[in-house]
Amino acid sequence: MDTRFTFIILLFLCCGILSAQEALPLSLPNDQIKPLRSLVDNKLQMSLENQLMKNPKWKQLINSKKMAVGVVDLRDPRSATFASINGNHMMYAASLPKIAILLAAMDAIEKGTLKETSEVKKDMQLMISKSDNKASTRMIDRIGYDQIESVMTDPKYEFYDEETGGGLWVGKRYGGGGDTNREPLKNLSHAATVTQVCRYYYLLANGKLVSRERSSQMLDILENPALHHKFVNTLNILAPDARIFRKSGSWRTYHSDSVLVWGIDKNRRYILVALIDDPSGEQIIRNLVRPVETALKNTKNYKKVN
Repeated sequence: MDTRFTFIILLFLCCGILSAQEALPLSLPNDQIKPLRSLVDNKLQMSLENQLMKNPKWKQLINSKKMAVGVVDLRDPRSATFASINGNHMMYAASLPKIAILLAAMDAIEKGTLKETSEVKKDMQLMISKSDNKASTRMIDRIGYDQIESVMTDPKYEFYDEETGGGLWVGKRYGGGGDTNREPLKNLSHAATVTQVCRYYYLLANGKLVSRERSSQMLDILENPALHHKFVNTLNILAPDARIFRKSGSWRTYHSDSVLVWGIDKNRRYILVALIDDPSGEQIIRNLVRPVETALKNTKNYKKVN
């Protein structure tokens, strides 16, 4: 075979691989997608703790288990790393667990137990982008608590696992009324842990929720949130051109946010999740982005992708 022709074929193959690594969902081989809990990185863990514990208010909240933070470094998706503080501490998470409804809906659509009508597609978009409670309640009623619980506890996902502190749970309509199905550990109606939410986004980024096609559809729904507070407020300043996939929640003193950031700059690609129980939680979440990005910059993966 002509040497130049061989070179051109190899060049096209390499470009294809690089392109696949750039796109979401990612196209990594299965053997490169590790269980997130196995990706804990000591350097990132120490860097995250050092950055957050500098703030006396945050240190107090962390020590009293009223603040939990998780981060996944995706700058090199083939060697992703994970760190968390109070990662397995389950808290009331308000509207953030609507991502559990989204997954249960996609699972039901894939199995043919829920018809993907224009009304259903519109409600899923409203539920995530605008956090619309009426749309969320309609989706809950279509799917049912049992089905949501079944998907969250499915061995394929284990987004709610009593042995690791619980996790994602939706057991009450948004807006009141009707029966409930509260989770068994703390009797919470809308719950999350940062580790389980980080796992959700990590599997989603790799196209592993329901199917690659459904993962892509979920990413489309999560992208470009209509609400620009918390993490998004800061990211709009720091990285206005970055792709942002996001779901947040607030109720009384409980504030939560979750985001997959996919920047044009490869050094700004990560998952960040926070759960706060404090009246100033919204502002705390806004202020978290910069120290977390500093923690990421202090780790080895930063130089890999320069």
